[in-house]
Amino acid sequence: MKTFSLLKPFILLSLFMLASLPSADTPAQTPLPTVAFEKTTLSNGLQLILVEDRRLPIVAVNIWYHVGPANEAPGLRGFAHLFEHMMFSATRHIPRGLADQLLEGAGATDSNGSTDYDRTNYYDTVPSNQLELALWVHADRMGYLLDVLDQKALTNQQDVVRNERRQTVEGEPYGVVEEALAHAMFPKDHPYYSPIIGSHADIQAAKLEDVRQFFARYYGPNNASIVIAGDIDKARTRALVERYFGGLRRSEPVARPIVATPPITSERRVVVHDRVELPRIYMGWLTPKAYQPGDIELAVAAEILGGGKSSRLYKKLVYERQIAQEIDAAQNSYGITSTFVIDVIARNGVDVRTLEAAIDAELAELREHGPSQREVERARNSLETALLSSIEKLGGDGLADQLNHYNQYTGDPGYLGKDIEQLRRVSPQDVQRVVRAYLARSSRAVVTGLPGSPVLNDPPRPRAPRASKAAGKAVQGINTPEAWRAKAPKPGPAPGFTLPQGETFRLANGLTVLHHHNPALPLVSAQLLIKSGNAANPALLPGLAGFTAQMLEEGTATRSAPQIADEIAQLGAFLDAGSGVDASSVSLLALRANFAPALDILADVVLHPAFPTAEVERQRASRVNDLIQQRDDPEAVAAVAAAGAFWGSRHPKGYGQLGTEPAIRSVTREDLVNFWRRHYVPSNAALVVSGDVKLAELKALVESRFGAWKTAEAPDSEPGGPEGSRARLVVVDEPGAGQTALRVIGPGVARTTPDFAALQVMNGALGGMFSSRLNNNLRETKGYTYGIYSGFRFDRTPGPFLIDSTVERAHTGASVREIFREVEGMREAPLPAAELTAARDALLLSLPGQFETNADVGASLAELFVYGLPLDYYKGLPAQLRAVTAGQVQDVARKYLDPQQMKVIAVGDRKRILPQMQPLGLGTAEVRDSDGQLPRQTP
Repeated sequence: MKTFSLLKPFILLSLFMLASLPSADTPAQTPLPTVAFEKTTLSNGLQLILVEDRRLPIVAVNIWYHVGPANEAPGLRGFAHLFEHMMFSATRHIPRGLADQLLEGAGATDSNGSTDYDRTNYYDTVPSNQLELALWVHADRMGYLLDVLDQKALTNQQDVVRNERRQTVEGEPYGVVEEALAHAMFPKDHPYYSPIIGSHADIQAAKLEDVRQFFARYYGPNNASIVIAGDIDKARTRALVERYFGGLRRSEPVARPIVATPPITSERRVVVHDRVELPRIYMGWLTPKAYQPGDIELAVAAEILGGGKSSRLYKKLVYERQIAQEIDAAQNSYGITSTFVIDVIARNGVDVRTLEAAIDAELAELREHGPSQREVERARNSLETALLSSIEKLGGDGLADQLNHYNQYTGDPGYLGKDIEQLRRVSPQDVQRVVRAYLARSSRAVVTGLPGSPVLNDPPRPRAPRASKAAGKAVQGINTPEAWRAKAPKPGPAPGFTLPQGETFRLANGLTVLHHHNPALPLVSAQLLIKSGNAANPALLPGLAGFTAQMLEEGTATRSAPQIADEIAQLGAFLDAGSGVDASSVSLLALRANFAPALDILADVVLHPAFPTAEVERQRASRVNDLIQQRDDPEAVAAVAAAGAFWGSRHPKGYGQLGTEPAIRSVTREDLVNFWRRHYVPSNAALVVSGDVKLAELKALVESRFGAWKTAEAPDSEPGGPEGSRARLVVVDEPGAGQTALRVIGPGVARTTPDFAALQVMNGALGGMFSSRLNNNLRETKGYTYGIYSGFRFDRTPGPFLIDSTVERAHTGASVREIFREVEGMREAPLPAAELTAARDALLLSLPGQFETNADVGASLAELFVYGLPLDYYKGLPAQLRAVTAGQVQDVARKYLDPQQMKVIAVGDRKRILPQMQPLGLGTAEVRDSDGQLPRQTP
C-alpha cells in the first residue's frame, strides 16, 4: 500500500515545453514545465494518456481504477485492498501465475499494484518491445477476471493479506499506534476510519459474491485511466489499446463519493500500548482536501516544522533539548479530506508530557509569529528539488503514476506546472494563516504510544466455505470470450541499448573520479565513497565506521551542524552520510545550478570534520536510542542475530551498523578521529558523479575542492572468514508475537566470483523473483507469508547467502521445512528450460530499467570502484547472463547451497515455535537476546 503526499514531481525535460515564469522572491528558478502528453477517451469510457520519451528502450504502463476505501460499503472495510490482490489471480485467458512469469521473463521492473484511500493502481515497466504483453495482461484482468474467480483464490489471498497485516501493522513498531490515529480522527462510518488494509475480521468477512459485485461495479473501463509513458509510437500504441481494451463493456457509472467529515471541535486523546521501548506521539488535524486552497501552504508548513535537520522541531527537540529521537510532519492529501500529522519519538527516559509541551511550544510560536522568509525559501527549495528528483523514473511511483494522480484529482494530467507555480507563490503570511486556521489545539487528535502489550484481535481462520459443484468452471462473465486473447503476444524486435560505462580520471593525490553525463534533468547526484565500512571496524568497537560517518555532518572547522543543515536546505539540496559493509559514503543531490556550492559543503564535511565533543555526545545518545528502536523491529533483530550467529562476536561483520550499546558508550572522540584519519584518504576514495555536468567542468570543480586533500596510504586489511556459532537453530524470544521473522543464512561468495552470472540466475529461480519457487510455494500456494526472498550478499570478501521472510506463527516449522525442500530441489535437478529462460531473461532484459535515474547509474559506478571491477564491466554483463546454462545453475546450487551449513534464525514466540522446530533435525536451539547477541555470562 502506498499513500500520496502532495506535489509528487515529474518533470522530464525531454518531455516538456518550458515557459519561464520567475518568482519575485526566488531569483534563480527552473522554468515551469508543461507536460507533453496526449489524452483521449475510448468509446467505452477508458481514458488514455500517452507520453513519448525515448531516453531508454522501456515503457511504463500504469492503470488507475478510481476506487478505494472511499468507496467501500460499511462492513467491508479493507475490501479495496483485498481486491487489489485478487486482480493478480487467474483470468479467463491467463492461468494463475502465468502473467507474473511472462512479465518477469520479459524483463519487467516496477511490476506491482497498490491501494490508496481514493484509488487502486496496477503498473509495470517493460522493455519497449514488450508493451503489447503488458497491455494483454492488464486488459484480461479488466475484462475477464470474473469468469474464473473462485473460492480457492479468495481464501488464499485472505491468508496473504492477513499475513500482510500481521507484518506491516501488528508486527511493525508503532503500527497499531498509527492505526489508532485514524480511529481518533474519523467516526466509525467514515471511509478513512479504518486502515487501508482493514482488520482481520474485515478481511475474513469478504465473500465471493462480494468480490464479484465489487468487480462488476468498479472495474469497468469507464472507471479507469491508463497512462503509457516511454519509448512508444503514439499511433501504434493507441491502436494496441483499442485492440485490447476497446471492446470491453462499460460498467454502470460510478459517482465520486461525497462524504461529510465531521470537524474535530475539541481535543481527542488516546493512549495505545505496543511492543516498543520508546514513547511516540502522533498529532493529527483535518485539513483541506487535495489541491484545494490551504493544501499547498500546509505542505510548506510541514517542511518548516519537520522537514529534516533544518526544521524547527528537529533543531529544538532533537538537537538543542535532546528529548526527541525522530521527528516528522506531513500534509497527507486525499479526495474527501486531508490530514496534517506531526509524529515524534521520544528519547529514552523522556516523559511524554515534556515532549508534547515542547511540540506545542513550537506550534504556538509558528502561529503567533509565522516563519521567516528564509525558512519558507528553504522549504520551497527542498520541496521543489525533491519534486525534480522524482521525475527521472517512468514507472512505479514515477511519471506515469503522477499523470494519473493529477488526472484523478484535477482532471488535468498536465497539472504539474500549476502545482509548482502555486508552491513558489507560498509566502510566510500564507503559512502563518493556514497554521492558525487549521492547526489549533482544540481541533486535533493526539495518540500516545507507550511500551506495553498491544490489544490485538487476530481470530483464527474459519473453515473455508465448501466449493460449489460449479467450482473451477467458467461462469458468466461481463465480456464475451475471444479465442485470440488466449495466446500471449509475441515481442517486437529487441531494442538496442548500451549500459552506461562512464568516464574516469584521477587526481594527483590518488582520488578516483567516476563520471556519467546525463543532461535529461537539471540535477546532479554525487557520492563520495570511502572503501572502508563496517568490515573495517576494530574487534572491540563494532559500529565505529557508522559512528564516524554520522559525525561528518555534525560540524567542520568552519561550519556548525545547524549551519550545514541550513545551507544545504537553502540550496534545495540533500546531504546524507552513512556506512555499509564494505564502504562508507557521503551522498549529495542538488540542482545543476547549485551543484558547485553544494559540493563545497560535501568537500568540507569529508575533509575538515571537527568531531566537536558536544556533538559526539549528542550522536552517542542518538545511536543508543537507535539501538533501542532496532530491538523493537523483529526483522531487524533477525538480521543482526543472523550476522552474529554466522560471523561470530569477534568478527566485524557479526554486528549491525550500529554495533552494540557497550561499544557505543565506550567510543571516544579519539577513536572517531583516528578512524577518519586512517580511512578517509584520497587513495581509498572515489567521487562518483552522475547528472547534468560535463566532464571538463567536473574536473575543474573536483580539482579545486579535493586537490589539496593530503595523500596517504590506503589501509589494506580485510577481515577473515566467519567464526560463528556451531548451532544451526537460533531463537530470539518475543512472547506473544503473532508472526515469526525468519532468516536462513549460509556461506556465500565475493562479488568478483566468476560464478556471479550463474548464481544470479539460480537465485532468481529460487527466491529472487516474485514468481520464484520459494514465493510461489510459501505465499501463493500455502499462504504462510506476505512474501519471501533470497539472495547472495556479494561482499568484497565472501559474504553470506540469505533467505528472508516473516511467516505466520503457526506455520513457522512448516515454512522452514518448505524452505529447505526448495533449496534441495535446486541442487537435485537442472532447471527446466522454461524456468531457466524466465530467470535468465528476467535479469538480462530488465537491465535498461535499472539505469533510469542518476542515483541508479551512480550506484552501478560505485559498485565498480568498491569491488574492483573494470570500467567496461556492464558492457560484458549481458553476454555473461545470456550464456548461463541449466547445468551451470545446478553446479552453482550444489557448490554454494549446502543446507547442512545453513543456520535458521527465528524471532518470535519461543514457546510456540520451538516445538515446531524439533522435528526438523536442526539440533538444540541457541537463544540470543534482542541485540542478536548471546546473553552475557554472570560470574
